[in-house]
Amino acid sequence: MQIPVFTVDAFTHRPFSGNPAAVCLLENDLDEDLHQKIATEMNLSETAFIRKLKPGDDFTKSSCFGLRWFTPASEVPLCGHATLASAAVLFHIQKNTNSVLTFVTLSGELKARQVKDHIVLDLPLYTAYPQELKEVEELIKAAVGDMIVQDVRYSPDTRKLLVRLSDTYDRSVLENLKVSAQHFLSAEKTGKLKGLILTVKGNASGKGHDFYSRYFAPWVGILEDPVTGSAHAVLSSYWSEQLGKKEMLAFQCSHRGGELKISVRGDGRVDIAGQTAVVLKGNLTF
Repeated sequence: MQIPVFTVDAFTHRPFSGNPAAVCLLENDLDEDLHQKIATEMNLSETAFIRKLKPGDDFTKSSCFGLRWFTPASEVPLCGHATLASAAVLFHIQKNTNSVLTFVTLSGELKARQVKDHIVLDLPLYTAYPQELKEVEELIKAAVGDMIVQDVRYSPDTRKLLVRLSDTYDRSVLENLKVSAQHFLSAEKTGKLKGLILTVKGNASGKGHDFYSRYFAPWVGILEDPVTGSAHAVLSSYWSEQLGKKEMLAFQCSHRGGELKISVRGDGRVDIAGQTAVVLKGNLTF
């Protein structure tokens, strides 16, 4: 069997930055266990599988596809950067003729559209609620040591913990923070977490970024994710409320780094836009 596969760097216009995702185009249904085996083989934070929903569908002409995402360890319910990468493969490589693509996923229908040199994802917007500090104190200490924490929130829909560092810290402090995410597994006692977001307010006077973040998910086999759409579905809600803004520019300051343009909508969803760079085209053969 041969399956077309692509590696796409998402939320960047430069190869070898942003967040890489593998994208597989499935002409036919795949044996269930093969999804995870392929994702483990690709060994990127996410491997996306685009599948045709009915006979006669076409990657160039059809507008609606099934989409699933797997880490090297497990299937996940939402992955923004691999959705962006999937849309890029359809728009840029398959030359899909539709202005909007719809993906049927575990998180409902997600839409992607081209706007100039960006692809815009229509994602759910997730609220993060105040979190009792003592329940997660050990985890936070494992992540940031004795740094000053300004706010702690929890998103039950995504099982992500959002930790906002003091506004006295800037981007460089977050970038230079040495984090051993493997230690989070023993420090997390609640059993309700799948991801940890660290974030700090930006300096958006003029054209700066409104906020910065880093994201860690050792619970699903990802020590640090370079640029994370699903985390920004939480961050967008939080910072929109904190800053009183609907339009924001965000930067995830991992080693690779990536930029996200955010537009919080009035219908409980968020548009997250990014650029992409295709760095590999080939076939899986087995």
